[in-house]
Amino acid sequence: MLKVGMMPTFSTFGPLMENVTSTYADVYTIPVSFSSHQTLNNRTKNIEMRLLTIACALLTASISLTAQDNPFSGGTPPTAELGKCYAKCYIPSQYETVTEDVLVKEGTTKLIAVPAVYETVTEQVLVKEASTRLVPVPAEYETVTEQVLVKEAHRKLVPVSPVYETTTEKVLISEPTTKWVMKRDKNCMSADPNDCFVACYEEVPERYTTYTSSVVKTPATVIEVDEPAEYRTITRKVLKTPATYREEEVPAEYATVTRKVLVKPATVEERVLMPEFKTITKRRLVKAGEYSDWREVLCENKVTSYTIRQIQEALIDAGYDIGPAGADNVLGGDTRAALMQYQRDNGLPVGNLNIETLQTLGVQY
Repeated sequence: MLKVGMMPTFSTFGPLMENVTSTYADVYTIPVSFSSHQTLNNRTKNIEMRLLTIACALLTASISLTAQDNPFSGGTPPTAELGKCYAKCYIPSQYETVTEDVLVKEGTTKLIAVPAVYETVTEQVLVKEASTRLVPVPAEYETVTEQVLVKEAHRKLVPVSPVYETTTEKVLISEPTTKWVMKRDKNCMSADPNDCFVACYEEVPERYTTYTSSVVKTPATVIEVDEPAEYRTITRKVLKTPATYREEEVPAEYATVTRKVLVKPATVEERVLMPEFKTITKRRLVKAGEYSDWREVLCENKVTSYTIRQIQEALIDAGYDIGPAGADNVLGGDTRAALMQYQRDNGLPVGNLNIETLQTLGVQY
């Protein structure tokens, strides 16, 4: 980027001058010895001609400088006003990637031996004839359940336990009486309520205690009960169908045999070999690099830490990532990348702190 106040120097023509000086370096070689005054005059004229040649080469080179080499070729900024700065940025050339198919090998023909073609066939071969055989059929049994008497029914004597009931009796332990009871006077006029007491003659009721005891309600007896007969369940197997034999068909047995059968004999044929191509990728210039138009930018003395922080906070609010440090008042690499992306996304001049970008971000400067 070039700002107002900077002029292209000799370094602008550096690569060109290297070529020119290497080509015409011999013009600076002046012989020390000469034989006569005429020889000196001839050599002086020769040097003058070579210096003229160098001057013409430099003039031609300076005329051939493009806008890319000389940012001032488009003139100075549009206005000259104190306190304002202008800048133009070099926009790199734009390239596109294209692919081409390049012939690697010409097409040709050659004789190729075509091998015979076989197919695999599968056949069923009889191994054993069909027959019949006797197969034993086992006997069948069933399970039956029976009840067997274990103990006859009878009568027996069973003792019956006595039945008790609980009785409760209330017994007097003290007669009713009277006594004096001292209480605090709630209507005491003294500052300390504990200074006043009231003596009341009150009745004390009689006191009782409760006694609990068990009393026989029904005495123990013996009764006669019927005891039922006892049976046991037994399970046993009973023959249902006796063993026998049955006749069973035995199917024939076959084996699978696989063999190869000739389908097409071997031949020789002429085969066309297609040409071989290789796909290559290369870059093609779409638009040559050039310098942008003059744009008003924030002068260096106005780029303060407060201005940078405003830019960083505005980029964060717009959803752009300015790096892990966040708004740190430093125009670092992450902040620059986010700012340039913001300029591209919004169609703004890219590559500097131009006034259009600052106004769009709402930055006070």
